[in-house]
Amino acid sequence: MADTHVLFVEDDDVIREATQLALERDGFEVTAVPDGLLGLERFRARKPDIALLDVMVPGLDGVSLCRRIRDESTVPVIMLSARADSIDVVLGLEAGADDYVTKPFDGAVLVARIRAVLRRFGHASGPGGAAGADAPEELEGGVLRFGDLEVDTDGMEVRKGGEPVALTPTEMRLLLEFSAAPGTVLSRDRLLERVWDYGWGGDTRVVDVHVQRLRGKIGQDRIETVRGFGYKLRG
Repeated sequence: MADTHVLFVEDDDVIREATQLALERDGFEVTAVPDGLLGLERFRARKPDIALLDVMVPGLDGVSLCRRIRDESTVPVIMLSARADSIDVVLGLEAGADDYVTKPFDGAVLVARIRAVLRRFGHASGPGGAAGADAPEELEGGVLRFGDLEVDTDGMEVRKGGEPVALTPTEMRLLLEFSAAPGTVLSRDRLLERVWDYGWGGDTRVVDVHVQRLRGKIGQDRIETVRGFGYKLRG
């Protein structure tokens, strides 16, 4: 973990300095800056392993910065918000963030969430589990086909109608979970545990927003909502 570089964008001096010290004590290398424009500059220059972005920072707000980062990179992003406000959370996730943490936060909790995200990005698991009734056509080389959608579980690539689909690592892991059990309803809690590595109940809005983003890329009808239960992938 000592080589893991964190970009931390936070305009509150006390929070920024205290959090930087806490992360450095846990072995992270930290670049901490007070505004979004400087954050974008440091991101491009240093190429961090993960970015922590406060929503309300001057120059370029955290949501806009997240969008700029996502235009250039699939590096994991965690948004920090001073309140568990639905608008803040959803805007951050829709901008491409992989997770969010509400302030004030415990340093140990933040470190645990960072490590969970890094584990997900470093170890993208392939399909595993029982297939449902809508089993896909399996092509050579670990490629699964669902209609015009092809999921290459070995090469971690996705094509729709023969054209490549750009997914973030979190979106890819989510699709792999669905691909492992097409036709089977997966609950939000199961997806939180499997994709976000939460061993406890997390905020299911994280799942809902990522499913919406994934639908926008692979087809709105490909993932069906089963009200009161969760989601399933159509074959």
